[in-house]
Amino acid sequence: MIELKNLTCRYDDKLILQDVNIKITNHLSILGANGSGKSTLAKAICNLIEFEGEISINSKNIKELSLLNKAKSISYIPAKLELYDIYITVEEFVLLGRFPYKKSFFEYSNRDKKIVQNTLEFLKIQHLKKHTLSSLSSGEQQLTLIAQALAQQSKIIIFDEPTANLDPHNSKIIAQHIKGLKDYHQVILITHDLNLASYVQNHVLFIKEAKAKLYGDDFFNNSTLEELYGVKFESLAVKYE
Repeated sequence: MIELKNLTCRYDDKLILQDVNIKITNHLSILGANGSGKSTLAKAICNLIEFEGEISINSKNIKELSLLNKAKSISYIPAKLELYDIYITVEEFVLLGRFPYKKSFFEYSNRDKKIVQNTLEFLKIQHLKKHTLSSLSSGEQQLTLIAQALAQQSKIIIFDEPTANLDPHNSKIIAQHIKGLKDYHQVILITHDLNLASYVQNHVLFIKEAKAKLYGDDFFNNSTLEELYGVKFESLAVKYE
């Protein structure tokens, strides 16, 4: 469970989120307009940025967790793979997800390597394991990011705009994996793609004007969507089946 108490975030003097109070006990999709604070909230939950208030994971203050325990509890998958060694292979990159379990000054164990192989097979990218990250397509890079998070075996996985840079074919593959992972992990999805959020079927936290409101099954109807987004909606087309 993730609990936010009076969470407030600012960039310089600009208020992004104000006094957010919520308990996240299950899967969640975070929605809102571009620049509303969705990614800011995700980075705060992972303690990647400064914030006011308190964030706890399973009743433990995120700021008091060691880096290793934090990595075992939560992982963050960005929208795009940006910083990496251009010579690192897919297999080597995914193996880094096992670092929280690695004994100092020792090589990765056979168990670590087996977990990586199983993860690559699960995501059907084992044929890419010797390829460098720089040689991959956007869709393959996104699957590699997911593979590293799965190898990390954290209980909570946050996906930040996972289909933002993908074509429809790869978007469908990623969407289906995200939905399937709900059986094994607590999934938090940040997206502006309403079709993706509808397909994944999480409860929704909507961010607007620095405030956040939680919705259940009552979110995906035209009247609610029109009120929140200020535009006319037709029925959503589920394009990820």
